[in-house]
Amino acid sequence: MRQLCEALRLLRVFHDMSQTNLADKLQISKSFLSEIESGKKEPTLNLLNRYAAEFQIPLSSLLFFTEQVSDRRGVSVSDRVAPKVLRLLNWIAAKEAEPVIPKKPAHRQSGVGRKKDRFGT
Repeated sequence: MRQLCEALRLLRVFHDMSQTNLADKLQISKSFLSEIESGKKEPTLNLLNRYAAEFQIPLSSLLFFTEQVSDRRGVSVSDRVAPKVLRLLNWIAAKEAEPVIPKKPAHRQSGVGRKKDRFGT
């Protein structure tokens, strides 16, 4: 369940929404949303439906993080894949949070000056 809670938090962060704003849209309290994102409370299926509608994603995409289907070795598929997806989402969130530093345009010499410097004339 912790993977689902982390995915819900990252979904909110990815869409640049505050907890207060999302809680209002989902019609829940900010403290309840905070408890869900921290893994202290579990979201209901009804609430997950509202998440899916708010972010325009299939409910199955959210439920993926709760699946307990095992492969032939007995390892849960979501336990193998979900952490990788969460790391990717964390990386994207971190990249979007980095300040954008504009590059200075390179100083270009006029055509005559460049030729003169290059040929020593």
